[in-house]
Amino acid sequence: MPDYAHHWKDGTPVHLPLGKIVCVGRNYAEHARELNNPVPDTPLLFIKPASAAVHLTRPLLLPEGRGPVHFEAELAVLISRPLTNATASEAAQAILGYGLALDLTLRDLQSELKEKGHPWERAKAFDGACPLSPFIAADRLPHTPITFTLDIDGKRQQTGNTDDMLTPVMPLIAHISTQFSLQPGDVVLTGTPAGVGPLARGQTLSLELEDQLFVETTVA
Repeated sequence: MPDYAHHWKDGTPVHLPLGKIVCVGRNYAEHARELNNPVPDTPLLFIKPASAAVHLTRPLLLPEGRGPVHFEAELAVLISRPLTNATASEAAQAILGYGLALDLTLRDLQSELKEKGHPWERAKAFDGACPLSPFIAADRLPHTPITFTLDIDGKRQQTGNTDDMLTPVMPLIAHISTQFSLQPGDVVLTGTPAGVGPLARGQTLSLELEDQLFVETTVA
């Protein structure tokens, strides 16, 4: 069974249960274009189950024999209170913390599913598909925009900036709450910028959120 649990940067636990992980696809136009996908008019939502979550600080274990696994670095948002049909202001008040995540994707399988018009969950929701970092308190990042980066083996691979999001963080969370309720302990992944690609054994991934959070992991 997965042993993931929310915790803060200093290692102390966040006393909220792990809920669902709500993801948004194609929230950066350049990422949509790099995969030859249309840019959506409204947020494209899908969900990873709690069983997909693992600690980002541990080595990444990739599924065997299922094709290439692509990395997608994202800003993660931890929800602290119930939200239903929320305003952007209410969404902001419900953010307990920010972290970093990898939306791991079985890319060949996802492409096959998209061609058939099928849901993506088989490619997005497998065990270990959502490595999550520790969180920092929301008041540590009171400013906008928020920037995060991913380096692989010392080379810059992705740079995300919330100003480049098609749907910014607060309106995104508010929109999600109009489709289904968010609960304390839920996590929202806010989309990945351009630069995604396949993982390979032995790589070292370094992720940074402003100057507040730095996480490093390896591909087992």
